Amino acid sequence: DVQLVESGGREVQAGGSLTLSCEVSEFITRPCCFAWRRQVPGKEYELVSYRSIFGRTYYSDSVRGRFTISDDNIKNVVTLQMNSLKPEDTAVYYCAADLRCEYCSGSSDAHEYKYRGQGTQVTVSS
Repeated sequence: DVQLVESGGREVQAGGSLTLSCEVSEFITRPCCFAWRRQVPGKEYELVSYRSIFGRTYYSDSVRGRFTISDDNIKNVVTLQMNSLKPEDTAVYYCAADLRCEYCSGSSDAHEYKYRGQGTQVTVSS
């Protein structure tokens, strides 16, 4: 079954940059939709960004212009480049994926992605 493993989370100063990676493995059919979600303890998940294999992308209002999602289908790594980080970006970031391309649509965190990683902690200090 598809395995997603995130890495790259750490503590960084406000204004700094960080790159999160999601290694995709153990698949027979490569997922069509990849997403990054984040969660602050006690709050609901927030959809941060998604990218389909056809290039459809989305960014939440809070990260648009600062974050960039990319998909290397040779190395099978989905990355989230995060620039100009703010303390409010502090959260656990999760990689998610699904075979259904239609999951890369809309702007709400309503989809139950079939495949999910364990998360990586990002802490932005002021």
